[in-house]
Amino acid sequence: MGISVNQARNISSVLSEGLPYIQKFKGKVIVVKYGGGAMSDQSLKRNFAKDIALMNLVGMKPVIVHGGGPQIAKELKKSGITSSFISGHRVTDKPTMSVVKKILGTKINHEIVNLIKQSGGDAISFNHIKHKIIKASQHAGKDKNNLGLVGKVDRILVSELKKTISRGTIPVIAPIGVSKEGAFLNINADVVAGKVAESLKAEKLILLTDIKGIIEKNKVISRISAYKGRQLINNNTIQGGMTPKVTAALEAKKNGVRSCHIIDGRLPHAVLLEVLTAEGVGTMIS
Repeated sequence: MGISVNQARNISSVLSEGLPYIQKFKGKVIVVKYGGGAMSDQSLKRNFAKDIALMNLVGMKPVIVHGGGPQIAKELKKSGITSSFISGHRVTDKPTMSVVKKILGTKINHEIVNLIKQSGGDAISFNHIKHKIIKASQHAGKDKNNLGLVGKVDRILVSELKKTISRGTIPVIAPIGVSKEGAFLNINADVVAGKVAESLKAEKLILLTDIKGIIEKNKVISRISAYKGRQLINNNTIQGGMTPKVTAALEAKKNGVRSCHIIDGRLPHAVLLEVLTAEGVGTMIS
């Protein structure tokens, strides 16, 4: 069955509007943090994988850092392990860490790699087993709270990452760090995405969330300065799980990433809309 004239018009207008952006971002590294609702809906998962494969095929260089909070929570509940959060970080003891490695580092990581491959892209795992690129130390936490096996990024080892990207392969990074002592550490995925973007001097950092962007007075702010972002954290307009997201974006912006975007991952094809349209979706920190 053929497509209607209206469908054809829609497709051609999307392609012609996207062309300047395809040209602009060809050869550029775009780091995408993938998490939240976008990871738990089957059709959104497939859309995300197609978007990333398409970006790769038109010459952009996407790098994925993924979370997995809801999936970890589900597995912890099933195992009878209680879990709590402090300032957006999951307090991680040894039993929790073994679940994090199993679900985040292996199951989710491999699923994303396979979905991208099924969509025609070439992807590879960077996790706690293969290419341990996140060197980390224990995170003391705000007010010196004991977060357990929670890490902060000391540095990202970029040589293997750069080789992979130059081959046209998409790295899929699980946010599990390794300490000097060889201990595995659970790290907030937004923080890891920010540090990866900084290390690669990325063109863009895109953080997928479960809200429409940065919200002030019940309205989404479409563009925000770094100064305004810091203000909103300091006056507690931004709090909870949004704090590490906005902090990661501000740090990345300060350290050479050209633009940072916080967007709603529940929107179908959110990443493509952000990259290939003038308006984009969500909030841009510039």
